[in-house]
Amino acid sequence: MPASPSSSAQAARARVARRLRDLRADAGISGSELAARAGWTHPKTSRLENARTPPTPADIRAWCAACGADEEADDLIVASRDAESQYVEWRRRVRTGLKTLQESYLPLFQRTELFRIYSTTMVPGLLQTDGYLRSLLGGITDFREIPNDVEAAVAARLERSRIIHQPGHRFALLIEESVLHHQLGDSDAMAAQLGHLLTAGAIPSVSLGVIPAATRERGHWPMETFHVYDDSLVSVELLSARVTVTEPSEIALYIRAFERLRTMAVYGADARALVVKALDALG
Repeated sequence: MPASPSSSAQAARARVARRLRDLRADAGISGSELAARAGWTHPKTSRLENARTPPTPADIRAWCAACGADEEADDLIVASRDAESQYVEWRRRVRTGLKTLQESYLPLFQRTELFRIYSTTMVPGLLQTDGYLRSLLGGITDFREIPNDVEAAVAARLERSRIIHQPGHRFALLIEESVLHHQLGDSDAMAAQLGHLLTAGAIPSVSLGVIPAATRERGHWPMETFHVYDDSLVSVELLSARVTVTEPSEIALYIRAFERLRTMAVYGADARALVVKALDALG
């Protein structure tokens, strides 16, 4: 697995590695002796202790057995799996198609009360319409050369989006004005998508802000698209992977960035004017 760009994932790996190292130290054995007991080479022990290689469940059980600490194995295996899940390669998540990926987010969505979403490239998934979504998922399917289950994936995504009408959830959504001009699908599909945005403000649980292209008070470098779920998790989608941020200090950084971005956005009639401008540009 490639090194994660997320310090949250690296920190989680490091905690597992540090616990393995502590178990060896508590047992009073050297790295070479542990390697001999576990049946592998000393360099492997070093790689595991320094978080350069993620341990398999079998590695953890062998390590704990070598240290006389079998009772520690189950907890360490869970901790290691959690660390590795913080950086999830897309090719693994979508190898059977996109429908399963859409459905996998349901538990997270159901337990989240406040969604904060900032998008630089496209309409947030919760507000995507049928034609827009079909073009998006079709393009992803072609690019990644994965099984084509676009129709089922579209249905699953639209079903998932019904959460915006369920009580107990609030949605603060921010998009750049350029999103309104980034056409996905034909003109009719894009017009339908923009038309839906015009009515999004009427949904009681939704706050939709648009950051005008002419905004000068940015004071920061361009940011990636990100999703904040309550104050407990941030998801950042890269071309090759989805990075999950769980370190409190990093989550706070994203929330701070989101709050700053909110002050740059326009809402209500001013936001609708920008949507209408994009509709007019479609001809």
